[in-house]
Amino acid sequence: MNLVRVRVAFGDIARRVSDAVVRQTGHAMEQHAQQFSNMAHVVERNINALIERHERDEANATSAERISGIITDFTGSMRFVYLHLALFSLWIVWNLGWLGLPEFDESFVVLAMVASVEAIFLSTFVLISQNRMTAQADKRADLDLQICLLTEHEVTRLVSLVTQIAREMNIEQATDPELEELARDVQPERVLDAIDQHAGRA
Repeated sequence: MNLVRVRVAFGDIARRVSDAVVRQTGHAMEQHAQQFSNMAHVVERNINALIERHERDEANATSAERISGIITDFTGSMRFVYLHLALFSLWIVWNLGWLGLPEFDESFVVLAMVASVEAIFLSTFVLISQNRMTAQADKRADLDLQICLLTEHEVTRLVSLVTQIAREMNIEQATDPELEELARDVQPERVLDAIDQHAGRA
């Protein structure tokens, strides 16, 4: 009889432990799912912000920038290569007399002039698009720099707080002299001056 009671009690304990584990596991899974959902929301927000910024830049582009962008996209495609290959081949074959048609550019001077003028205009359109891309890259570089400086400032403050907590708890590593150096804000102008000095020596 006692053995039966022990078995019943043990079974009841096992069920309670199993239920507790299931609840704890479910709670942990819900927390992970919530964290993933929050992270996904942040990523989606950042993507939407980048898309909105890109659309705003495209809307603020001048007519010259839009035209040069369209021309540059076309000239940078294989369709442009195939088109020129067909036109130049026809031009050369025509003026070599292989088609039995009257030649209009026997010395190919006109072909060379057309190609030179085309190269001048295409290089100009490419430079316009490149200048616009450079301006956008400069903006992104400035943004990256500001984020890095903000991150460095936040990390510096965290180092100061953690060091103070370690000192209050009498932790030996709190006396490390390197922590004082890490707790100082980096001055970017001094870093740039040091880089210029090293570059000048080189």
